[in-house]
Amino acid sequence: MRLNLAALLLLPFVFLAGCKEDMANVTVPEPLALTEEAAGHYCQMIILEHQGPKAQVHLAGMSEPLWFSQVRDGIAYLKSPEQSADILVLYVNDMGAAQSWLEPGADNWIDANTAYFVVGSDAIGGMGAPEIAPFAETTKAEQFALEHGGEIMRLKDIPAEVVLSPIEFTTTSLELSE
Repeated sequence: MRLNLAALLLLPFVFLAGCKEDMANVTVPEPLALTEEAAGHYCQMIILEHQGPKAQVHLAGMSEPLWFSQVRDGIAYLKSPEQSADILVLYVNDMGAAQSWLEPGADNWIDANTAYFVVGSDAIGGMGAPEIAPFAETTKAEQFALEHGGEIMRLKDIPAEVVLSPIEFTTTSLELSE
């Protein structure tokens, strides 16, 4: 009887180990180019109609990514305590490769885990909220921070409060030359 009880108690751990192994074998999808059909996950508005960097989140079992009008929103999705989906990857626009703040690019995506983020700058994103500016190169992030303020962080170091706390929206457009 004791052996059967021990086996029953271990069963959930064996199942979870199997799930973890299944996720390890999942291929991480490549980023998709931003198109006119892409609509923001939260706002359902056309992404291309908004300034600043964007984000795309790829989930296990879904062929299309979730699009976000702001990088801040993509990171909020990732760090939300209610989020329970298996996130394969979060891609963000590399603003060091963007034509401008108004034209962040359609195919200059980088994995958010490798990006350098400028947090707390004067940059305003596509939905009028403060934005987090991502860069592939630390030197470009440093230059942006010198011009616009903020602190350089890696994704894992961005506190959840930065993206999940209430914010004040602005009605003015900040046109950045970056």
